[in-house]
Order: sequence, then C-alpha cells, then structure tokens
Amino acid sequence: MYRRLSALAFAPILLLGACASTPQKAASDSPSAAAAADSAYGMFLAGSAALNQGHNGDAAKFLDLARNQSGGDAAVGERAFTAALMAGEIDRAAQLAPDGPDASEPGRRLGRLVKVVAALGEGKGKVAKESLGNDGIGFPHRSAAALLAPWVAAAAGDVDASLVRPQLRGDAGVEYFGQIGQAHLYERAKRFDEAETDFKAITASETPSEIAVAAYGAFLERRGRKPEALALYDAALKRNPANLAIKAARARAAAGKSPPPAPSIKEGAAFALLAPAASMISAKQDQIGLAYLRMALRLDPQRNDAWLMVGDILQQQGDVEGARAAYEKPKANSAEFPAAQAKLAWSYQAAGDKEQALKLARAAAATGDYEGRLTLSDLLRSDERYPEAIELLNGLIADAKAPDWQLYYARGQAHERSGDWAKAEADLQAALKLKPEEAELLNYLGYAWIDRGEHLTEALDMVKRAVAAEPRSGAITDSLGWAYYRLGDYKKAAETLEQAVELEAGDPEINNHLGDAYWMVGRKDEAAFQWRRVLTLKPDDKIKVDAEKKLASGLGPTPKVAGQ
Repeated sequence: MYRRLSALAFAPILLLGACASTPQKAASDSPSAAAAADSAYGMFLAGSAALNQGHNGDAAKFLDLARNQSGGDAAVGERAFTAALMAGEIDRAAQLAPDGPDASEPGRRLGRLVKVVAALGEGKGKVAKESLGNDGIGFPHRSAAALLAPWVAAAAGDVDASLVRPQLRGDAGVEYFGQIGQAHLYERAKRFDEAETDFKAITASETPSEIAVAAYGAFLERRGRKPEALALYDAALKRNPANLAIKAARARAAAGKSPPPAPSIKEGAAFALLAPAASMISAKQDQIGLAYLRMALRLDPQRNDAWLMVGDILQQQGDVEGARAAYEKPKANSAEFPAAQAKLAWSYQAAGDKEQALKLARAAAATGDYEGRLTLSDLLRSDERYPEAIELLNGLIADAKAPDWQLYYARGQAHERSGDWAKAEADLQAALKLKPEEAELLNYLGYAWIDRGEHLTEALDMVKRAVAAEPRSGAITDSLGWAYYRLGDYKKAAETLEQAVELEAGDPEINNHLGDAYWMVGRKDEAAFQWRRVLTLKPDDKIKVDAEKKLASGLGPTPKVAGQ
C-alpha cells in the first residue's frame, strides 16, 4: 500500500547501483581514498533506501553525507536536494538546488521553485522575483509558479504586477484560486471595490466553497459589515450545518470579536501552493504534492490543512511516525483538530493499538464535530462494540436535517451484526431509498435477503446490479457467486467465484467460497487446493477453522441453501 517515489516525477534521480549516476569508487589505490568512496557509496545507498521507504529525515542526513564525501557528484547532489525537500528542510534544499551543467532539467525547474519559496521565507522579495524570472517555471510546475507570481511581485514591492490575475490556459484551478489571491491583493492595495468584485464572483455559485465563504466573510467583517458577513455564514450553514470553520466564523462575528487579518504575503503565497499540491496528489503525483506542501509550510507553518495533507501522504509512504507528527500539529481550538484526531485514531487502529485509537477518537467526538463522532462510531463498529456505535449513530441521524445514506447504512450494519434484523433491514432500506444505485448497498441488502431466503428474485437482481456497477470489485463479485451457491446453482457459483478470485487473488474468504463451489460440482481436488491455499493467506480464525475442518474430514462443506 505504500508508494515509492514517482518514477515520472523524479526519474532522473532514481538511478541506483553501479552506474554513472552513482558515486564511483576512487581510481587511486590510496586506502584513505578507497575508504572515502566506500563511505560515500554506502551513505548514498542508505539514503536512497530511506527515501524510497518514505523516511525522508533519515534520507536527508545520509544523502547529505554522501554528497559531501562524493566530491560533488551531480546525481548524489540531486538526491540530497530531493531528500531535504521531502523532509521539509526548505532552506537546505534551496542551497542544494540543482543548477549545474550536469543537473537534470526536472531538477533545475523544481530547484528554481524552491529557491523562490526560500527567498520569500527569508523576506527577500526581490531575490524571489529574480529566481522566478519573467518566463516562469516549466512543466510540471507552471500552475504553482503562476499562482505564486503575484505574491512574489507583492513581496518585491511591484504593486501593479501583484494585481495581475494569473491565468493558464485550460487550468481552472489557476483561474479560481488566482481570483481568490487577486481579491486579497486588491484588499492589500486598499482597492476595496475591486477586491469585493472578486470576492462576490467566487461566492456567486449555488454552492460556494468553504474557502471562498470564509475569505469573503472575513473581508466583510474587516470592512465593518457584520450583518452581511452573518448572512453569508448563515447561508453556508444552511447548506452544511456541520461545517466547523464556518460555524466558528459566525460565532466570532456574532460575538463582535476581531476578524482575522488579511493574509500576509507569506500566508497568501502558502495558500497559493495548496491548490497545485492538491491537484498533484489527485493525479497520483504524491511526491510533487508533498514538495509543494512542504514549501507552503515553510511560508506558513500554521496551515493546518497542509499538515493534514502531509500526514496523509506520509501515512501512505509508510512513515507512520512522520504522519502522526503532522496530525498532531493542529491545536485543540482549531477547526482542523477533530479531523486530525480522527486520522491519528485510525493510525493507531491500523497499528493494533485499539485503546489509544478510541481515546483519540473520543477526544475528537467530544468537540461535537460530525466527522469526529462518525469516526468514533466507525471505530466502535470495527471493534465490534455495536451498542455504543448504534447510540452514536442515533445521535448523528437525529441531529442531521437530511441524514446521509451512509449513516443509515452504518447503523444497519451495526444492527445486523448485533442480531436485530428487523432494525437492520429498515435502516438498509432507508439508505437504499436515498441512494438506490449504490453498489455497496445493493450488494449488502441483496445478499442478506438471499442468505435469509427472502425476496429472492429481487435480491439476486440487486446483487447483479451491484456487480454491473462495480465489475472490478472482487468482494461484490464474490457476493454474487456466493448468492448462486446459496440458491443451489453451483455451476454458476463456481464460474462467478473464479472471476472473483481473479480480481482478489489474495482474499482468503473468496478462495474458501471457490473451494466450496468446486466441491459441489465434483471438482474435489481443486476444492482441496483452494482450501489449502486459504491457510496460506492469513485467514481469520473462523475461516481458518472452516478450511481445516473440510480438509481434515475429507467430506467437504455441508450444503446450505437460502433460508437455512
């Protein structure tokens, strides 16, 4: 599940082994020279391994040592630059930024962007503008450079250039976030009417973003127009009553407290990097996304949304401690605190520390935050503490003006696992009414009916629709195959379960089901093979005992049809 460095993004600096891009052993027969080469090579390999495993801090240390001992090898230098950047050591990365004749073009481009951010961070606006240059920075950093450019101009004292809205053909993100930035920069230049024109434009849709509403509302508060700000917040809360950030903004305005100041140049530049960071992450270019986030945090270390995104990437890379450190950044009074605690909780849950996970989840839920309460209910269900989960879900459904289908689905699952089928069925049907073509729902309720021998024609049709909606889901295809099995159509069951195993080859339950279907159509050797395979796939205790019993007895499964 953990990703290595993106080959597309950093291909020129991923070469390992004894080749031209690795530090070579010294040609001299001098023992000291040979020792230095061995040391550099060892540090390079250790640093490269750490970087590929997501341990960016260790990688930065090893690769910097390798760079110092290699005599200026360009490939080692680029690798050290990358490691420093991934670790968030922006000023150090700027010093290591590739720019020599042997540097790769992708390395040069990213290095230029890092130099711009480092100069902004040090308050050197003119240096930042010079580093950015008139031609901007090429692919894949055009969006980031375009959104940064007005803030760089502002830092350099070029007011006119700072007010030019960035545009990049075909890039809606640059258009939208560029207009938010322009609004702030107009306000900074005391051109309030033009600022408001931009703010009105970004909040004109039926569902403006939280970012747009918060920005315009704060502007209205700063202009002494509290009633208009409250109306804006109220409209947003009508659409989404659970939005903590807007609720906090409304409470602040209603209490007559001071509004947040307009963003500083550094804060504005940090915000400008978030949109391209999110765009890169959605495009599976996590390493570039992480680089942008690290640069944003160099400019504004208090950007909690950036810390949460950093934590998510580090968690995916396998740097659990780094991810937890990022999730711990939001303070208890921040809008992002509940989400951060929820992410921390799942981190501990994944590591098997259920007690700590529940402790953190309870802290998040205690804030009253919707996501925090939902996370706690999910963890309780995961720990099979169904009555507590149901109690929480009762509250969430009661508080919601229009409950989400997933709330009914979650409560239905909890009731079903608790043995209360009547309540489970009612919740599942309520969820399906809200989301009639949701594959997961169709699958869950349809299979439950088949298993109970109820509504068989309708249920089988529902599971088939689920497979049609999610044909690449091994779990849902398994449900259809097992439905055929429970209905006594063993030939179709075997054919369908073979497809499920192809989709999810390592799933012990699906392999166990396929073994049962093979047995029932007389393919007994293949059935035994499947059950033996189950035992190699780390099955849970129930599946393990079932497979072992069938192998030991030589009698195969006990035939069961729907409703038995």
